[in-house]
Amino acid sequence: MNSLTKTAVACAVSLAAMNAFAETQITVATVNNGHMIEMQKLTPEFEKAYPDIKVKWVTLEEGVLRQNVTQDIANGSGLYDVMTIGMYEAPIWGERGWLEPIDTSGSYDVNDILPSIRGGLSYDGTMYASPFYGESSMVMYRKDLAKKAGVTISDRDSWEHIRDAAAAMNDPENGVYGICLRGKAGWGDNMAFLSAMANSFGARWFDMDWKPQLESDEWKNAVNFYVDMLSKYGPPGASGNSFNENLALFNEGKCGMWIDATIAASFVTDPKQSKVADQVGFAQSPYAVTEKGANWLWSWALGIPAATQKADAAQKFVRWATSKDYIKLVGAKNGWGAVPTGTRQSTYENPKFQKAAVFADAELKAIKSANPNDSTLKPSPYVGVQFAAIPEFQAIGTTTGQMVSGALAGSLTVDQALKSANRSADRQMRQAGYY
Repeated sequence: MNSLTKTAVACAVSLAAMNAFAETQITVATVNNGHMIEMQKLTPEFEKAYPDIKVKWVTLEEGVLRQNVTQDIANGSGLYDVMTIGMYEAPIWGERGWLEPIDTSGSYDVNDILPSIRGGLSYDGTMYASPFYGESSMVMYRKDLAKKAGVTISDRDSWEHIRDAAAAMNDPENGVYGICLRGKAGWGDNMAFLSAMANSFGARWFDMDWKPQLESDEWKNAVNFYVDMLSKYGPPGASGNSFNENLALFNEGKCGMWIDATIAASFVTDPKQSKVADQVGFAQSPYAVTEKGANWLWSWALGIPAATQKADAAQKFVRWATSKDYIKLVGAKNGWGAVPTGTRQSTYENPKFQKAAVFADAELKAIKSANPNDSTLKPSPYVGVQFAAIPEFQAIGTTTGQMVSGALAGSLTVDQALKSANRSADRQMRQAGYY
């Protein structure tokens, strides 16, 4: 072998070695919620376990995230290798072949995932997104303010009782508002809350012929009640508040009650974040005429778009971030009251979690009580509690949210808002060929 050949061979070996250890960079799109921000902080732990993979984060506000990932996956652009999606997107996109099936083999222990959460992220028995955390909704309230006002908050109170309690606790002169609720427009913002509330008033999005029902008495009763209560006993500018804004208000001690995602419980009981951590009580969501659909069911989950060129690395990240070991990692780093919840039965059976999480029983009870297959008093043709699992719903829910937010802000009457929303929904359903 001459020197030239030896040099060529050496270069080839060196190049092969470099390629063997070449970094694969995956881009993860996620929402700017507390647990996701913590996942980003723990990225070095993943990169330590997989030194050939680097993670680039794109963190967005909820509404912007939904728009971006929907556009990306529909166009097959491949901008993201992992995207944060939920129970609405996973089965629809899975059916269309837009998502890679999640690798649930071996030590991942897919059967440990709560059945309702696993089912909501699956299509035809295949899981197309893996739950990072799961949630329902429940009442979080200030025990000290309730006692001072002489009111009690219990599981499954009537909405009338909640309104009266909000009135009793309302003290705007001292910066305390009786109730904080989502008002910001969006199918996953105000309409997530309001759909569940409307269910309890006997409402449904569509009848069995897929005709929108937004002008029904049930919807009018629910939205009028909501607008009146939040206008009288809610914080100023409520039409601009969603989860993060209300979380900040509650943690500052400005809300007597807050009805929202169970995942908030770990934040409002954390003395590092909440000024009222030792005064928080929990109760199951209220209802008006039926308990059906009174509290929602959701999971923020990690999905892998079929257009990715880095599926293997993406699978490794998803399995890491949604594993039992990740939950243990967060528990060890930040305390067991701070772990992402609502996904695995083993979390709720862990004595360390039970001791740290005063909200555990209430959270699990809420999640287990939500039934996406039977969420309305009258028969409905769709699956979903706070959404209808059809492709058209995203646009319909967004428009409805804008109309309702306008009613809350006072620029429309409730009747005008629902009439406009119903007309828009009817047009969408006709164009889509439902009737």
